[in-house]
Amino acid sequence: MPELPEVETVVRGLRRSLTGRRITGVRVNWSGSITRPDPQSFVRRLRGRRVTRVDRRGKWVVIELDDGQTLLIHLRMTGQLLLEPAECPEGKYTRVVFQLNDHRESGTDRLRFSDMRKFGRMVLTDDPASVLEELGPEPLDDDFTVERFKRMLAERRGRIKSLLLNQRFLVGLGNIYVNEALWLARIHPLRSADSLSGVEVEALHRAIRSVLRAAIGQGGTTLENGNFRQANGEAGEFVDELLVYGHEGEPCGCCGEPIERVKVGQRSTYFCSRCQPTSADG
Repeated sequence: MPELPEVETVVRGLRRSLTGRRITGVRVNWSGSITRPDPQSFVRRLRGRRVTRVDRRGKWVVIELDDGQTLLIHLRMTGQLLLEPAECPEGKYTRVVFQLNDHRESGTDRLRFSDMRKFGRMVLTDDPASVLEELGPEPLDDDFTVERFKRMLAERRGRIKSLLLNQRFLVGLGNIYVNEALWLARIHPLRSADSLSGVEVEALHRAIRSVLRAAIGQGGTTLENGNFRQANGEAGEFVDELLVYGHEGEPCGCCGEPIERVKVGQRSTYFCSRCQPTSADG
């Protein structure tokens, strides 16, 4: 967390307010947030740069600048990118602050990076491919077809849930949406990837894209811990649409059996043993 829908929501909010604006100053409160270059060079190279484009690759926020540099930001578990007026209190978890020019239309003077757990990272680079090149395909792109997905799964023998969490295999999915997609597709999370039938792969492909689009439409998922926030500070509303994640012991929305929870790769995994049998034959 945040996953693809949350990062996409943040990117859309930033795109509206950041594109075309100039970074007039940068303050680094915690140097550990900056992976490269060193914090002093980070501040110097960003000062005066104009934002030309804001995009997303996987779970990375991609901010392109007018001199060819790219600022890459990964929110990890608790990172937040918040557009605010200068008079807003910064809060004790503020790690980096970007001062912005001309706030007349947007009403915002700064972009603030808050990160309670300190796992989020920033990279300023002339070569974004050096960071992003090993990422897998985007699940919502047109070229992520059912046939391509079948080829990707054909020779993979690991557990399907663990594989879907692998960002080199397919980007953007995390624990929440993998649980939801597998339930929608009626596939047990411990199934071997190469055991899925063609019909099951089609169902999983459809479920992945469906749940991601629905979550984006609701501004992402903000859980009870409140960690995820949109760029304007609002919570994501998809939490009310989650069908299995966080619902241990509650009746399955399809068959009424209690939702179960196990650990897969140290991650809580929610499923219905009746709707998601351990084999294709049920």
